[in-house]
Amino acid sequence: MDTQRSKRGGRKSRLAQRAAKPVIDPCPPGQIGGAYKPLTEGELSQIFDTTLALLAKLGLGEVPDRLRKDLLAVGAEEASNGRVLFPPALVEAAIDQAAKTFVLHGRDPARSVEVGGNKVYFGTGGAAVQALDIDTQAYRPSTLQDLHDFTRLQDTLANVSWFTRCCIATDVEDIYDLDINTAYALIKNTTKPTATAFTLAEHVAPIVEMFDIAAGGPGEFAKRPFVKAHISPIISPMRYGEDAVDVVYECIKHNVPMSCITAAQAGATAPAPLAGFLAQSLAETLASLVMVHAIQPGFPMIFSNWPFVIDLRTGAFAGGSGETAVLNAASAQLSNWLGLPSGVASSMTDAKAIDAQYGAEKGLTSMAAALAGGNLIYESSGMTSSLLGASFEGFVLDDEMHSNTYRALRGIEVSEDSLGFDAICEAVLGEGHFLGGQQTLEAMERDYFYPDLADRNDPKAWTDAGSVDAWTRAREKAKTILAEHHPAYLTPEQDAEIRARFNILSA
Repeated sequence: MDTQRSKRGGRKSRLAQRAAKPVIDPCPPGQIGGAYKPLTEGELSQIFDTTLALLAKLGLGEVPDRLRKDLLAVGAEEASNGRVLFPPALVEAAIDQAAKTFVLHGRDPARSVEVGGNKVYFGTGGAAVQALDIDTQAYRPSTLQDLHDFTRLQDTLANVSWFTRCCIATDVEDIYDLDINTAYALIKNTTKPTATAFTLAEHVAPIVEMFDIAAGGPGEFAKRPFVKAHISPIISPMRYGEDAVDVVYECIKHNVPMSCITAAQAGATAPAPLAGFLAQSLAETLASLVMVHAIQPGFPMIFSNWPFVIDLRTGAFAGGSGETAVLNAASAQLSNWLGLPSGVASSMTDAKAIDAQYGAEKGLTSMAAALAGGNLIYESSGMTSSLLGASFEGFVLDDEMHSNTYRALRGIEVSEDSLGFDAICEAVLGEGHFLGGQQTLEAMERDYFYPDLADRNDPKAWTDAGSVDAWTRAREKAKTILAEHHPAYLTPEQDAEIRARFNILSA
């Protein structure tokens, strides 16, 4: 009887332990990538040499006058056709003096992220114009309320390390009001590092004033900037975009860190052969870096080389393809090889529903980018329909997927203790199994991730429980979060000051 009671008591204790939050998180963000290397050392050099040749002999076109003057001052050369050429020495100087690591600040310092090296963090990007309605499961135009809801939903998700607005508030027509209200949604609903876009350069200064209010007063944001800018200053193929360049100048003036994003499309705005694509795309992203170097050497910039792929039969975007997976992995490898903080894109599924295509494409592309050591992996949460859509359920499902990816990146710790020679002998000569053994109990939380949404029951148990699929479970979890999580990250006084200064359109 004593033995029976002991066994029942031990089982009850183990069940309680399983239900409790893990003492040690087996798969936190910031795991080390870099094991997947789609390019050899020789291939990296070949691509880089071609890139240097493109910059030196072809250069960039449509260079705004102010930038042209600054580029020529640091060693660029003007061609007879008006293009600006970048000698290899200038490009190498920009790489050498670039910020190699820096902190993406959260308003909550505990949520800050250091970028650089081979640390991997998943986050968001995107400018979806549709939301997958959580009630009807149908697509509709995305709204400002959606942006607020997406922001507070992701605020609870551990694997979204920073949040960029994932959708456009299509119900806000004025572009200034759009930029203002997008920024407001970020600072109202999360204290993670965030990112936004500025449609025009003149929007930067007033929005920084808003950030100052949230930071505690004039000039406070610049001391510890908790929002970075997403800017695409290069228009493929190989020319600058004047409005975006103007935004770069303003962001540097106000100490807003930047992700300078190249988003060429293979076979359309860049070569269809993957090697040629990488050479041109790298050249364009380096042109952004040289631009920043000419304005303020070493200013914090995420080297965001995002290879995009289209279906060459139809011209449709192919964000979930194997080509997208290998190109973004190669981009991360190239950026890390140069020692630059890398930004790539993944999880850009072309699926419209939360289905098998969704899971396969997201798993393939996000794992490849992570294994290659992409520092910041954009678009990785919630995006659907070739970046045209964003899904609340998708955010929740992707968060669980990222835990599994981080667990894979963590790898296997090999030591005398983990090899467990004595534990193997004890089990073989004793109970004949490892269930309930001390080593098993210790490894249970330390080494294993237990999903909340993925179902591991047998078919009968799953059927008896209502045959609920992952989409339904994710929807219910998202609804619960949205019903319960209403953060107050602005004080009433800060909110009132912002509303008095700006046209805030949401409650």
